[in-house]
Amino acid sequence: MSALGLLGGSLPLLGLSLVLSIALAVHVVRTGRELFWLWIILIFQPLGGLVYFIAIVLPDLTRGPAAQRLERSARAALDPMREYREAKQACEETPTVRNQSRLAHAAAALGRHDEAERLYAEAAHGIHAEDPALLLGRANALLELDRADEALRVIELIPGGETADPLAPGAVLALARAHERLGDTAQADAAYAEAVQRMPGFEAQARYAAFMARNGRKAEAQAAVAEMDKRLTKLAPQFRKEGRHWRDLAAKEL
Repeated sequence: MSALGLLGGSLPLLGLSLVLSIALAVHVVRTGRELFWLWIILIFQPLGGLVYFIAIVLPDLTRGPAAQRLERSARAALDPMREYREAKQACEETPTVRNQSRLAHAAAALGRHDEAERLYAEAAHGIHAEDPALLLGRANALLELDRADEALRVIELIPGGETADPLAPGAVLALARAHERLGDTAQADAAYAEAVQRMPGFEAQARYAAFMARNGRKAEAQAAVAEMDKRLTKLAPQFRKEGRHWRDLAAKEL
């Protein structure tokens, strides 16, 4: 084969290598990686690009939402106070609404509902006074503190419900819990049923089953627990622990 033929056969490969190198260089800039990667990719192509892909891009591709949730669960199991410590430090250094909300969430996860309620209340001021996430976080903390009347007033402040837009599913579940605590059984039943239809996961179904068991509807509660047992067998292993937690919460009421 002539030299011209060899050169012609290699041109498409050279072009492809150049395109891939440029794409990886763009990835370096857009993701804020160290700029020495640009030299590695462009000077030592295609080997430099391959090294960058294996070292940087491939791990990012495999760290999807499920992998990140699994990592967070593992970290929480090994050091349950870690997120709280980091959130508290961030809040002390920069007391923004976002950091207050993060700390409140971490406090609630540790059962520190008094602290969580206070932080959510402090954050929900000014332009954030009607922030649905802050209001719902505070309402849930109030429910854990057995202050259902206050929780109901906070839920009523959440945008939706009284307008054309429905309440978010999490707010509907909080509403159901508040009505149950206040003895409004019919309203609680309707809200629980709506939450089950609109919320993924096990929490709404488990809380509704527990509600039914507490109100003399044992057969319906048992059927709901049996349905959760079936769902658990099909659940991915990393989500099974949380699912079983909610299933057991309902089963305790039977």
